[in-house]
Amino acid sequence: MTTYGLMIFDIAEELDFAGPWEVFTCSAMLRDDADRAVLIAERPDPVRCSKGLRVLPDHTFDDHPPLDVLLIPGGRGAREVQIHNKVATDWIARTAERATWVSSVCTGAILTHAAGPGRGRRMATHWNYEDALEARGDVTVVRDARYVVDGKLVSSQGVSAGIDSALWLVGRLHGREHARAVRRYLQYDPAPPFLADEPLAF
Repeated sequence: MTTYGLMIFDIAEELDFAGPWEVFTCSAMLRDDADRAVLIAERPDPVRCSKGLRVLPDHTFDDHPPLDVLLIPGGRGAREVQIHNKVATDWIARTAERATWVSSVCTGAILTHAAGPGRGRRMATHWNYEDALEARGDVTVVRDARYVVDGKLVSSQGVSAGIDSALWLVGRLHGREHARAVRRYLQYDPAPPFLADEPLAF
């Protein structure tokens, strides 16, 4: 059984955790509910995210099950608030020590670095915050990869890249064919319109 724990907090970027949540829960479904995913916050109160979505945590820092995967999302709440919240950074540090994998999405990399697990590592983050992460020191920022694996740390670039890193993780845990089945079920085959290098056609 794999237990995925996704940290949430006020002003977290919604897709940073909702995208991986979809991957992890779909993976669990295809494994006959052998796995589970839980949302974890400091307190049991609803969390209001960056774009206004309100989410109710399943557990708090004090009562969650042991985690195989700890995921830390980004957003303004990560880079401006939680990095100064010692309760949160201490919990990340403790939980990361016991987890098999630690994953950050977007500017969750800055929070992961502040808490300790990102120090001395190669990391990816949102393109607009690569310099800010690099300025913290004791980290190598990888600027040309959707996600980066360094030891047991998986970090991804902005927002939607968290889906890519989550798919890699379920593939690492349960095999490539399983990850392909998850991707197919999600119909995740990005083909975004209006790319800068393609002509517009109406």
